[in-house]
Amino acid sequence: MTITEERGRTYGYGDLSRLMGLMTGDEKHGPAATSTLDALWVLYDRVLRVAAERADDPGRDRFLLSKGHGPMAYYAVLAAKGFVPVDWLPGFGAYDSPLGHHPDRVLVPGAEIGSGSLGHGLPIAVGTALGLRAQGLDAPRVWVLVGDAELDEGSNHEAIAFAGPAGLDRLHTVVIDNASASHARPDGIAARFEAAGWSAVTVDGRDHEALYAAFTAPHPGRPHVVVARVEPKSA
Repeated sequence: MTITEERGRTYGYGDLSRLMGLMTGDEKHGPAATSTLDALWVLYDRVLRVAAERADDPGRDRFLLSKGHGPMAYYAVLAAKGFVPVDWLPGFGAYDSPLGHHPDRVLVPGAEIGSGSLGHGLPIAVGTALGLRAQGLDAPRVWVLVGDAELDEGSNHEAIAFAGPAGLDRLHTVVIDNASASHARPDGIAARFEAAGWSAVTVDGRDHEALYAAFTAPHPGRPHVVVARVEPKSA
């Protein structure tokens, strides 16, 4: 199928592999991208209250991709949902392409932050939730997707420790666990969040129904984390 034939189509989950296949070049960080594919699709297809035609709506949900060093799946989902043209995908990573190896919020419609520096996304999400609360915007939810290796960064633990006692119940974190962290936690990732007062669920990161149930689980008065386990990075 040519790019011209792709224009104007409606896309589903089954199209994402082909859309990702349009992106070529070096430094693709394939495992980092594919590990997030199912969680991203369920969020954008069934959970997030955001749409391409209302990308600047103050009442929209905010999605922050902290795991920004492998953005191919993110770009494929944004293209499938109409945020960016499919025509952009083949130029991924090129000098003059808006789709860089790390997303740029100035260049990529729908991207809330410029990301890729590990450990920054969750603290920014905490600040975003606080900012929305200060403005009296109670409807928008804040979602941030991080990798398990990011939990090696101390900045995340400061954010985790703050968000629970602050009662940031509009804050949601998705941790993609592909066993790549250097410092594994004996009781598991969810236990770290629970110790700080978060609601926590651990699920199969490839099971769409399990992801949806975890994403929509009630958690009154507490921030919520979903640990999505996928195949190990080395597999």
